[in-house]
Amino acid sequence: MKHPCLRGMIEALCLVMLVAGPAAAQTYPAKPVRVIVPFPPGGAADIVARAITQEMTRAWGRQVVVDNRAGAGGLIGAEQAARAVPDGYTLLFASASPMSVNPHLAAKPPYHPLRDFTPIVLIGFSPNVIVVHPSLPAHTMKSLIALAKARPGQINYASNGVGTLSHLAIELLKHQAGIDLVHVPYKGGAPAVIDTVAGHCSVFFAAYPTLSAQMRAGRLRGLAVTSAQRIALAPELPTVAETLPGFEATQWWGAYGPVGLPAALVSKLNSDIGRALASAEVKRRLAADAAEPGGGSPGDLAAYLRTDYERWGRVVKAAGIRAN
Repeated sequence: MKHPCLRGMIEALCLVMLVAGPAAAQTYPAKPVRVIVPFPPGGAADIVARAITQEMTRAWGRQVVVDNRAGAGGLIGAEQAARAVPDGYTLLFASASPMSVNPHLAAKPPYHPLRDFTPIVLIGFSPNVIVVHPSLPAHTMKSLIALAKARPGQINYASNGVGTLSHLAIELLKHQAGIDLVHVPYKGGAPAVIDTVAGHCSVFFAAYPTLSAQMRAGRLRGLAVTSAQRIALAPELPTVAETLPGFEATQWWGAYGPVGLPAALVSKLNSDIGRALASAEVKRRLAADAAEPGGGSPGDLAAYLRTDYERWGRVVKAAGIRAN
């Protein structure tokens, strides 16, 4: 039996912990908030993060600062966020790369996406498109699959690099369609686009805004978007899932805190970031990249991450992909 004094101290401590969470949320933020973006300035994740943090700064009357911590495909910045004090003053704005993909590629991942973070809210989705060079006699996903089956190992595809979403998406396509395409990795998206337009590669996968001008000019032919639904900017493009049910390869962003972030703070952040997502400026910024705003509960983000993490884990394992 516990000593009465000790039991009283434990009960008092529990009471303090129960009260501290809501009290902290009521006074939060009392100082500037740091949002780690694990990529360089100027990319899609950085641009969307800055639009949201500007709205948060206005709403809170406290500075919300974007801290770009690039490196190792997002692993460096995400690890820093995972190791931060769970007080709400260090948050993470992450994409699929450091949360769903790269932990499967690292020999010793520095964190576990499903265990070392507190999900807050899904920020949004950025649609991607599969394109082919006009010289390839494929005008639909069905005809591309048929052509690849007739010419196994003879059609190549470009990617932004080994282990990138542009690589894994085509590996997922190969797996689901039962086809054999040859991978040609590049050091980034720009040279991959240039060589695909030049006809050195026949198939490519990238964000819709990256390829839309090339498609309009007829230098590349869009076959399908890889999101679950068709997109408003190009409703004529079918989804890959209309040919291969269940296929999805979407870039997405989510807001996270370190594990142990108090529930009251999670609720406040979810609500406040949700309001920022509904602002005209954030909607405009997302629309410029053909992106759709997210939202929903922390549980919705947790469920989405688990599905995406498991999907790319299966692809990495089946394709035997290793990081460079």
